[in-house]
Amino acid sequence: MPALGDRMKSLPDGIPAAGNLKQHYLQQSPPARFMGEAPRAQGALSWAPCRRVLQQCWRMEKSAFTKRIGMSPWLTVVGIGEDGFSGLGKNARRALLSASTVMGSQRQLDLLPVCMRAKRQRWPSPFSLAPVMALRGEPVCVLASGDPMLFGVGASLARTIASDEMQILPSPSSFSLAAARLGWALQDVITLSVVARPLAALNAHLHSGVRLLVLSNDASSPAAIAALLREQGFGPSRLCVLEHLGGPTERRVQACAADWENPPLADLNVLAIDCVADASAQPLSRIGGLPDSAFKHDGQLTKRDVRAITLARLAPLPGQLLWDVGAGSGSIGIEWMRCYPSCRTVAIEADSGRQELIEHNRDALGVPGLQLIRGKAPQALEGLERPDAIFIGGGVTREGVLDTCWQQLKPGGRLVANAVTLQSELLLMSWREQHGGELTRIHIAQAQPLGDFDTWRQALPITLLDVTKALDA
Repeated sequence: MPALGDRMKSLPDGIPAAGNLKQHYLQQSPPARFMGEAPRAQGALSWAPCRRVLQQCWRMEKSAFTKRIGMSPWLTVVGIGEDGFSGLGKNARRALLSASTVMGSQRQLDLLPVCMRAKRQRWPSPFSLAPVMALRGEPVCVLASGDPMLFGVGASLARTIASDEMQILPSPSSFSLAAARLGWALQDVITLSVVARPLAALNAHLHSGVRLLVLSNDASSPAAIAALLREQGFGPSRLCVLEHLGGPTERRVQACAADWENPPLADLNVLAIDCVADASAQPLSRIGGLPDSAFKHDGQLTKRDVRAITLARLAPLPGQLLWDVGAGSGSIGIEWMRCYPSCRTVAIEADSGRQELIEHNRDALGVPGLQLIRGKAPQALEGLERPDAIFIGGGVTREGVLDTCWQQLKPGGRLVANAVTLQSELLLMSWREQHGGELTRIHIAQAQPLGDFDTWRQALPITLLDVTKALDA
């Protein structure tokens, strides 16, 4: 690799050679370099931070030039807390002092000292990463609250920008601070965010003894969550709102969900929930096979025992996508998503009444992210993301459904189809002769009264096709 001096000789116009770099830096007045638009009328108070900062600026500036020549990251994401600039580490301060542009919310930008030379730019509304991408290659800092990778802008940027172009400097997250204040072991706590997300996602996590830390969307979130808890039979749950964690105005407000009176709160808050159920709460396991009563349905429902067998054959894994074709009440797709938070479902249903049932059930059971496609297969399958698994619960005899599903299934994926009628059973048997797989006949009987005695009442038998697509298909 060429020496630093050789590389600096070939720098573009406007950047001095190595021997003149310090002189070029010192010739620039402090106001031009560090005051930006800050008015001089503010006097010594505005200059005091500059005098402290200037002691290290030459060393920082030289380091910044060296890093840019060596193709180091141009974007730095700085996690900042309520304690502002004074609470940042050396690397975060250096990045902010070397940046040409700093982006963040107005609240975050106001935490910076006035002496910084960088241009301050607020996020656009609606939110977009385009302003950051327009500055690609320039030294840019993005401010985030606490840990940028925890429900923060850092995760969004990481999906767009290569890791060697970006560095992330986190501060303690609001969850870490809340757990420290409450004495809760963070590894034993479920952490959630309702910032621009539906509250219904909390329903999947409500169990007695569970502790939740929820990042609020605004000051109204705790009252809305308290109402949800009362509705779900968790009125005795203990709530604690922690405001402005880590800052001089830190405060907490506590009450039970049943007694929550909607006190005035700050928009920036974390809600801690110590879940306690009352007698009306219905405990719902994440294991496949919820009671049929957990779903609102019109009779078009894969019954509990058959559903548990079907889900076992579908074998959900973290991050995988299911197509629930002919979804009915959505029970299979909903339970698929309840297995792991990262599991996803696309439910395809043509009947408008059942579409409403799916929407109700997905929210009531805590998976509002289930995607509903209104239409008939196979036409409605066009353009959808290829799935890892497919369940066909309705419409299996419709022309093209099985073939289209098999074609779109990823290699190594699982296809499960249930048949009740003779026609659908014959179709599955014929299809198995061409593609392989296992056929299973399921007979379920339940004890029911017969006069003064009990007898077995047989449900309709179910024929289940289970086939795995070859990895080289």
